[in-house]
Amino acid sequence: MFQNIYQNKKVLITGHTGFKGSWLAVWLHSLGAEVAGFSLDSPTSPNHFDLLGLDQKIKDFRGDIRDRKSLSNAIDEFKPQIIFHMAAQALVRKSYQDPASTFETNVMGMVNLLDLIRTRDWIEVAVLITSDKAYRNDEWCWGFRETDALGGHDPYSGSKSCADLVAQSFYHSFLKDSKTRIGITRAGNVIGGGDWANDRIVPDSIKAWSKGESVSIRSPLATRPWQHVLEPLSGYLLLGAKLYLGQDGLNGEAFNFGPEASVNQTVSELLNAMVERWPGVKWYVPQGYEGGGKEANLLKLSCDKVLFHLKWQAVLGFSETVDFTVSWYRNWLEKKEEIYTFTLSQIHLYCELASKKNYVWIK
Repeated sequence: MFQNIYQNKKVLITGHTGFKGSWLAVWLHSLGAEVAGFSLDSPTSPNHFDLLGLDQKIKDFRGDIRDRKSLSNAIDEFKPQIIFHMAAQALVRKSYQDPASTFETNVMGMVNLLDLIRTRDWIEVAVLITSDKAYRNDEWCWGFRETDALGGHDPYSGSKSCADLVAQSFYHSFLKDSKTRIGITRAGNVIGGGDWANDRIVPDSIKAWSKGESVSIRSPLATRPWQHVLEPLSGYLLLGAKLYLGQDGLNGEAFNFGPEASVNQTVSELLNAMVERWPGVKWYVPQGYEGGGKEANLLKLSCDKVLFHLKWQAVLGFSETVDFTVSWYRNWLEKKEEIYTFTLSQIHLYCELASKKNYVWIK
């Protein structure tokens, strides 16, 4: 898998205690990588990292991405060959409540990391995760391409577009002719087991349903490119592997990772699909609801570039995405199988489905 690039490699994940970071840590550990993480403590309880017992399986550095000295110490101690940068303030509503902290974390965090990378030639690859929210969203009916304008009407989106520009600037100014190869990734809305962040559709629903309550939904007609967490992670891992091998046309480039167009569903369609798999649960839209902070209602991505350069495609359709997500949470709630074992089994099942479709990264 991924041409065995990650076996015995030293890989650092920033934001490893988060939802996507903890899934990536499990996958890399299963690939035989020596994994370390640098992150704040998880802000949620429960949280995926602790449920997985990852502090016993990887090297666990705790610190703030805004703290350059702590980040420098972790990098210099571990000496990673490959870095996946995921540390971020990732919540739209929180960005309205604390815009300064959001910009500091997402923009200066990227600055701090890249400024350290450029002076450490043992770092061979850095995959920098920004967001599809980095695009200036005029709510077009077609998918955003990597060459489209960046921008942001809310503080979170603005911070992500700034972080993306920082990455591009550092590449052209310092890294283009260096030993370190970088890639920028922009992924659509990610769902899956183990996410308990506030103000996200799936975690809000799970928290309510696990207490026997109905969940209140603020934007039922908003459309998102829903994808399971393993989809963009497979893309990040493939991009990292190909950068490590020095494939032409990748260094310094940005790539979208999103689902097929059929997976662009409304919030209500996602919730109804979850309800079908979880009998007895309910959701509703409160009358006269006015949410704190506006999000764009329509967002689509074009993934033609990553298909051309990496032959990457999403594995799961919408139904399978919901199946994976609901089964993880029901397993957790009903205590059917140990969390690490079940999480790893979903990675294996995902890879089996990719193999049946003969996707290149599975080899």
